[in-house]
Amino acid sequence: MTQDLAEFYQEWDEARGTMRDVVPNVMRGFGGLNQAVMKGGALSVSEKELIALAISVAVPCAACINLHIRACLKVGATREQILEAAGVSVVMGGGPALTQMPVVMAALKHLEKEA
Repeated sequence: MTQDLAEFYQEWDEARGTMRDVVPNVMRGFGGLNQAVMKGGALSVSEKELIALAISVAVPCAACINLHIRACLKVGATREQILEAAGVSVVMGGGPALTQMPVVMAALKHLEKEA
C-alpha cells in the first residue's frame, strides 16, 4: 500500500517499450488480442475496462489494478463505477479480493490528483 504509483506508471511504460524490443512476438500477439477484445461492441469500452478491473481485484493483481484503473478513467468511467466494480469483485472473490481495495483506492487517489 506504500507503493509509489508515479514510479510504477513510469516504470511500466518504460518496461512496455523494452518488452517490444525483447519479446516482440509476445507483445504483438497480446496487443492484437487486447485491441480485438477491448474495442466497443455489445459492451462499451468502459464496461469492458470495468470488467477487467474487477477481474484484477479478484485474481488479485495489483499491477493489473493500477493499469485498469488508469484505463477506466481514460475511457470515461467514474470513480463511483470503479469502486462499484471493485465491490462486486469483493463479493465474488472474498477476503483476497478485499485486500486489494486499498490498492484500488490508492490508484484512484493518485490518478485523480494527476488529472
